[in-house]
Amino acid sequence: MTTTEARAVAADPPAHLSRRKFLASAAGGGAFMLGLRLSVAHGGESTGTFTPNAFIRIGGDGQIVLTMPYVEMGQGTYTSIPMLIAEELEVGLDQVRLEHAPPNEKLYANPMLGEQATGNSNAIRGAWKPLREAGAIARTMLIAAAAKQWNVEPASCRAENGEVLHTSSGRRIKYGALAADAARMAVPANVAVKDRKDFRLIGTPAKRLDTPAKVNGTAIYGIDVRPQGVKIATLAQSPVFGGHLKSVNDTAALAVKGVRQVVKLEDAVAVVADHMGAAKKGLEALVVEWDDGPYAKLSTADVAAELEKATLGSGAVAQNIGDADRAMPGTATKIDAIYQMPFLAHAAMEPMNCTVHVRKDGCEIWVGTQAIVRCQAGAAKTLGLPLDNVVVHNHLLGGGFGRRLEEDGVIRAVQIARHVDGPVKIVWTREEDIRHDMYRPYWFDRLSAGLDEKGRPVAWVHRFAGSSVIARYIPAAFKDGLDPDSTEGAIDLTYGLPNFRAEFSRVEPPGIPTAFWRSVGPSHTVFVVESFMDELAAAAKQDPVTYRLALLDKNPRAKAVLALAAQKAGWGGALPTGSGRGVALQHVFGSYMAYVAEVEVAKNGTVRVRRVVCALDCGTVINSDTVKAQVESGAMFGITAALYGEITLKDGRVEQGNFDTYQILRMNEAPAVEVHVINNGDAPGGLGEAGTSLIVPAVANAIFAATGKRLRKMPIDQAVLKQIT
Repeated sequence: MTTTEARAVAADPPAHLSRRKFLASAAGGGAFMLGLRLSVAHGGESTGTFTPNAFIRIGGDGQIVLTMPYVEMGQGTYTSIPMLIAEELEVGLDQVRLEHAPPNEKLYANPMLGEQATGNSNAIRGAWKPLREAGAIARTMLIAAAAKQWNVEPASCRAENGEVLHTSSGRRIKYGALAADAARMAVPANVAVKDRKDFRLIGTPAKRLDTPAKVNGTAIYGIDVRPQGVKIATLAQSPVFGGHLKSVNDTAALAVKGVRQVVKLEDAVAVVADHMGAAKKGLEALVVEWDDGPYAKLSTADVAAELEKATLGSGAVAQNIGDADRAMPGTATKIDAIYQMPFLAHAAMEPMNCTVHVRKDGCEIWVGTQAIVRCQAGAAKTLGLPLDNVVVHNHLLGGGFGRRLEEDGVIRAVQIARHVDGPVKIVWTREEDIRHDMYRPYWFDRLSAGLDEKGRPVAWVHRFAGSSVIARYIPAAFKDGLDPDSTEGAIDLTYGLPNFRAEFSRVEPPGIPTAFWRSVGPSHTVFVVESFMDELAAAAKQDPVTYRLALLDKNPRAKAVLALAAQKAGWGGALPTGSGRGVALQHVFGSYMAYVAEVEVAKNGTVRVRRVVCALDCGTVINSDTVKAQVESGAMFGITAALYGEITLKDGRVEQGNFDTYQILRMNEAPAVEVHVINNGDAPGGLGEAGTSLIVPAVANAIFAATGKRLRKMPIDQAVLKQIT
């Protein structure tokens, strides 16, 4: 079964095909082999298949296949990006099928990242130009092929609903009938994409193409695959990062019915069994002794102390405007503040998993990943194999949030699978997933600002310290002590500040792996900047919205979203005692966004977010339904972090392990979310992460409005709020 065939079944499963049979057939015998491995963009003359570029394939049956260079993890990519192709090809969304792109950075690298990966809220931004051009090239060549058949000028023809139409005569011919002729034509160097006024699909509220399969259970996630003869394994890794396996007594584990073997690694042990139940029982029966290594006494306080120390000195200057040091002493009012942000786990609903079959001369991997090339390369290096001998089948992701940009899970699975005869699926328990995540960095910030007699900011100094994920992940992008992720949201502010300096100090936590987490740098910087801006407004005894608007005269897009959010939220209107509204504004990921959050603080200190109003300008809107969904999703993710999110360390061990200790926002806690869009026609901005970074300061500022208590450390401390209610 090819990927195309598997997707067709997933979208419309035959009545006689059960989910179990479908999963078995789809995952075995080379299933999900990605059929398009192009060394050149144009080809297919010998088969009658039209492949004008690496993204589009049109067969003689007229079926249009999009080789998707990005992955679907709930953000709507598998609908919005096909809209770009369908718009230019003049076909309906229902006429396009998808295949995962194979690992091939020459063809499928994200132009904004320089590698084949999905992240940084740039799938649409990266696809906007090349995918539209790919569709326009195919349309142009199909029209040219029809015109040649009819011996007419291409200008007298147009594309319509998967056909080419000769306008004056009314003659029509379907794309499938033109595929062979188009395949023999030269690919044009330049083509014109459609004018925005002619868009039919782009900007409409298209329903998600992947929803039916997810609802009826035929959607295939990494955890669903079951190659023939697969065994199931689960694992325990050193409870302290940097620790090692000292000894294992596996007698009781091997006596558990269904357990087949125990695999011992340098810093982990895995139990391989016929099913997950047996694997978990076997793991629980192991008698394991660990060498905790050099970080056995590490605590969260130790990490924070190192970061605080770093902010006492100078860091790498990320941005300098005017002379803040000279301006500060002469200001009428000076405000100082210290902010802290905790480690955060990803806690995706689909725990980490990977299925691997290691053979003597090759390796086959089934996984859901945001970075397929990194997974292929990591497996090849681990096994000492050529890249071409490692086949990676990518699948839907049950939550990514940046966690699946990392290849560590695949490498760990390969380390286990090389000791197993046949395919083995390694599944992390929820506790292993959370306690061996790669975390959003801990951050420590020190800020000072000086205000003039009218309360306007004259000087602003911001020093912050934390881990640089970019320095590890893309070393070449870390230059002069700075990286674009850690500083985004802390520099190039929307506000007009005459004297401004931001400094960053890279401090890596001992032994704690850090990684991208939904909105990454801005999840820290926007909270700090927007909370501190609220502090300035309070010190100036001015309304927070009015205060911000006065600083936005040179930024009309930012001013427009802030004004719209305030208007739609009824800013200034009365609220019950114990309730408050908070505002926050940002320009990150290429989009402008403003939030107003309404919160209620109970007498016992618990916080309930009742309503969220969002105004945004993300340039051209592709799918208005997805835009709304992305804002809602980002808000929920961020509210979770604000209310509950925190990973802490004691004696080198992560204290949280499951959703009882690492709480997630419940459905009954979800606020009403309103989304108001300014569609200005510019190139699209990113939205997958923007809603997460902005909601935290909006909630914190609303709590201040309700209680008078300024929260400078996340998550919200209900005990502190209880003392003042």
